[in-house]
Amino acid sequence: MGKRGMHHAMAFQANPRFQLAGICNVSPARLEDAAARLDVAVKGNDARQVARSVRPDVFCFCTPPHVRVEMIRIGIESGARLIAMEKPVGLTSAEAFEIRRLLAESGVKAVVSHQHRYGVHYQKVKELVASGVLGRIHTVYGTATGWMMHMLSHLIDYVRWFNGEAEAEWVMAQAAGRGKLADVHPSPDYIAGFIHFRNGVRGVIECGAGAPDVPEVAYWWRKCRIGAQGTDGFAEVLTGGGWRAVTKAGVSSGGGSMNYDLDMPPYIEQIADWLDADSRVHPCHFDSAYQGFETMMAFCRSAAEGGQVALPLSAPADEIELLRRSLPERRVLLSIAANAKEYPA
Repeated sequence: MGKRGMHHAMAFQANPRFQLAGICNVSPARLEDAAARLDVAVKGNDARQVARSVRPDVFCFCTPPHVRVEMIRIGIESGARLIAMEKPVGLTSAEAFEIRRLLAESGVKAVVSHQHRYGVHYQKVKELVASGVLGRIHTVYGTATGWMMHMLSHLIDYVRWFNGEAEAEWVMAQAAGRGKLADVHPSPDYIAGFIHFRNGVRGVIECGAGAPDVPEVAYWWRKCRIGAQGTDGFAEVLTGGGWRAVTKAGVSSGGGSMNYDLDMPPYIEQIADWLDADSRVHPCHFDSAYQGFETMMAFCRSAAEGGQVALPLSAPADEIELLRRSLPERRVLLSIAANAKEYPA
């Protein structure tokens, strides 16, 4: 029931198709504060006990990523029809393989909260790409100054979206910096690489301390640029700074910024749609998020072991441990001075 948990809880509560039935947090003080704000009676410090008591249709959790597998098990045991979870899918491909197995065997639906796509500026870029005004798309790209476990699954999800959800065939990547390997979202300080999609489009991704600045955006966590280039132009979205495009018709741009109050309601509404009709699959469904996460883990394998990595992955691994063994002790080099706060010497 931290910041993101409250975003989800309040969005479910505000939707008339749902009833917020219970909440959980390991911190008694945070739990009591959330219960008072949400006016919900069923609450507790043990997720399994609360879920067994409530028997929810939707089991939603917004936790640090190291407890993903256990939370999925609790959601399945509770009898939930759908599990809604924060990104990333897991910390390693070994965890993701297990989560995929648990969901497949139980038949429980799942969604992963890559909710930025509901922003008007993201929607506008997707509309431009889909309209054909950019010509034949040959490159999609994404950059973020935040570190991998926070940001890379977002970047990959949206470049895949702009590329028509095409599957990745292989990746090649490099990484630097060990500082964030000790973070609760363990990551190399900087990771960058290429994705070859089966439709021939090339993806270019940079995430972390060495990623380029987005000077049009002041707020550090929203210095993200995601876009598509085609034979007749380009279009890109800045997470904290609108959108822009150049096509044969000229130059155009517009506003928009990451806003949970605007992005969460449609994400929640489409959960209800999918529960009510199997044909209305949620855009953030697990299988799509899994493909993006698998690509992220392939980046890590390439950075740790060298060379290209084919997709889909054929066997599980602990990619964070691979990076711990292989990354040199050299400090990461920064792209902008503002990165020094998060990636100190």
